[in-house]
Amino acid sequence: MGIFKKIFSSEKKETLDKGLEKSKASFFTKLSKAVAGKSKVDDNVLDDLEEILVTSDVGVKTTIRIIERIENRVAKDKYLGTDELNQILREEIAGLLSETNTGEATDFEVPSSKKPYVLMVVGVNGVGKTTTIGKLAHQFKNKGLKVVLGAADTFRAAAIDQLQVWADRVDVPIVKQDMGSDPASVAFDTLQSGVNQDADVIIIDTAGRLHNKVNLMNELTKVKRVMQKVIPDAPHDVLLVLDGSTGQNAFEQAKQFTAATEVTSLAVTKLDGTAKGGVVIGISDQFKIPVKYIGVGEGIEDLQVFNKYEFVDSFFK
Repeated sequence: MGIFKKIFSSEKKETLDKGLEKSKASFFTKLSKAVAGKSKVDDNVLDDLEEILVTSDVGVKTTIRIIERIENRVAKDKYLGTDELNQILREEIAGLLSETNTGEATDFEVPSSKKPYVLMVVGVNGVGKTTTIGKLAHQFKNKGLKVVLGAADTFRAAAIDQLQVWADRVDVPIVKQDMGSDPASVAFDTLQSGVNQDADVIIIDTAGRLHNKVNLMNELTKVKRVMQKVIPDAPHDVLLVLDGSTGQNAFEQAKQFTAATEVTSLAVTKLDGTAKGGVVIGISDQFKIPVKYIGVGEGIEDLQVFNKYEFVDSFFK
């Protein structure tokens, strides 16, 4: 399988390798113990592997799928040594990710056919939502795109202030109103402003409350409906930001938000400070929503476009 013989951007890959160090170290410490003194992948090794994957926050359903894939390989090849297990895992997990992350972007880009391209960002407070928006604005601007931000999380003054800080840092325009304003009104004004400024990309921040699924659904639906008065097919992407360091809690957040609105892509943040990097594999597989971006550091350049081959290569390097 030649999928890992790609030439990755060395600087980006080094950042990714470093960001996944804790996840990789935790996983391989457990795996080494599981196969110590064993030469063949047998039922005992697979049982241990199943436990390792679950405790690495890959998730039960995804773990079962991975184990079934390996069992099929064992049945077909008759004898698989434990020294081959690492490569088999790489191949099967990359295959699993390929089912969801098809035709993935290799760079920060938006379709030229959609102008302005409207990105609505959702996620609970504290997951790195506003920081992700700021870093996205930076990357898009570096590509020569004109970006406008909309501060539609009007329930917290801190959210508006934080987005203003990022707008100033990246030097892009922001549309905002007072705390307590109607989020849909802010979104409407942002889209009108973006159209008037001939913007390429409009990024709308939304409230991160998850107290009530019905209220959340109604609020996000209203924001969408009002945006469509300006741009009929907006938003073009609904990006759910999840904190990778929360492991299984990120699964629950994904469940809640995908039930409340139509999420079309994912960003998984804070992978550099955790041993729970396996959550990316499970979330991508279970929700059948492509992971578009991953956060592997605090620097402004440390938000990366997710590449399944690079991710698996770094995880199993």
